[in-house]
Amino acid sequence: MAESEDLSNSSSNSSSREDMHFFEGVEKLLEIWFEPSTACKNADLRKIPRPMWDALLKTVRCEIISFTRNDQIDAYVLSESSMFVSKRRWILKTCGTTTPLQCFEPLLRLAAEIAGYTEIEDLFYSRKNYKRPELQVSPHRGFDEEVAFLDSFFDDGRAYSLGAINRDCWHLYTLSRGGGGSKILKRNNHLHQLMEQHHSQQLQQQQQEDDDVQQLDAQLIEASMQPDPDQTIEILMTDLDPSVMAIFTKDVCTTAKEATQKSGIHRLLPGMVIDDYLFDPCGYSMNGISKNGCYMTIHITPEREFSYVSFESNVASSDYGELIKRVTRTFQPGKFIVTVFANKTSIAANANREIEHLGTIDQWKRRDIQYSRFASYDLTYAQYCKYPS
Repeated sequence: MAESEDLSNSSSNSSSREDMHFFEGVEKLLEIWFEPSTACKNADLRKIPRPMWDALLKTVRCEIISFTRNDQIDAYVLSESSMFVSKRRWILKTCGTTTPLQCFEPLLRLAAEIAGYTEIEDLFYSRKNYKRPELQVSPHRGFDEEVAFLDSFFDDGRAYSLGAINRDCWHLYTLSRGGGGSKILKRNNHLHQLMEQHHSQQLQQQQQEDDDVQQLDAQLIEASMQPDPDQTIEILMTDLDPSVMAIFTKDVCTTAKEATQKSGIHRLLPGMVIDDYLFDPCGYSMNGISKNGCYMTIHITPEREFSYVSFESNVASSDYGELIKRVTRTFQPGKFIVTVFANKTSIAANANREIEHLGTIDQWKRRDIQYSRFASYDLTYAQYCKYPS
């Protein structure tokens, strides 16, 4: 997260400190998977050079402040959260009043012209409800507006809200897959129009392909029926222990490494190469990556009036209960939301059954649980609150 925003101009009629000094820790999370390209065998999002990422992120209203990489993934710590770039998966997670959907069209151009991708295989846009939605800017002033924006690109988008919409809830927009090839083409009509000249050349090449290439396409389609294992867990925490949050201020820690060690973040998923940053006067962000392509990311808004911590990882597990315990014991939230996405081939595919049996986790009691089944992924949502003291 970045430094807190000064709202003195926009809140001149209010005398409360929260109105004068506020930062929206809740992130907007956009994850896009591009479809493997038969026309460009070396397609790779990591071909996009740093200056182009810098320009793209200006449209989002954030910037890169740190970078680390390995053979599987490039990880960027941003002024407002994080970006991860793999061969064909792109993740952008931004907090504050950033506008990640504004970079959607520029990203598609870069994916086509530099990386070699012209089709989107899947997309996930999600976020918790904002603490102060009135401070957001278009197209993020409300979930309805975000859905309308994405619907302008996709004919088969679906929007969902899980949890109590008058309290804590979580919004999701994703694509409805499984309708067959014609619907996949229909989904990408807008993308074809956006990159008409570039893609028409590829279409001409594809029309000249012989039976061997058609057989390869069929094999790729068949392979896509059994995707590589994939999963994501998020833990979104609010009302956090002030003594823990104090660690993530310059009054207590002078460096990010000190905050990482003192809080115990380095022990959450051992083996991760950590890239961390401590903001001035407060706030903390970190990315962790491992050689097998797994990542973790944590972002902390420590101010008492609007404290917020998010944890996210794609590490595979058949028992997320232990990880949830480690994370919540580390940060001591008053309440938190857990979401787990897992596809059919993931060892986390039964996460819904596991979380269903986690009625209590230490001093936190589950207040809500919902389960959704999509064409390729299962989603589990649960909300927990600390026992009354």
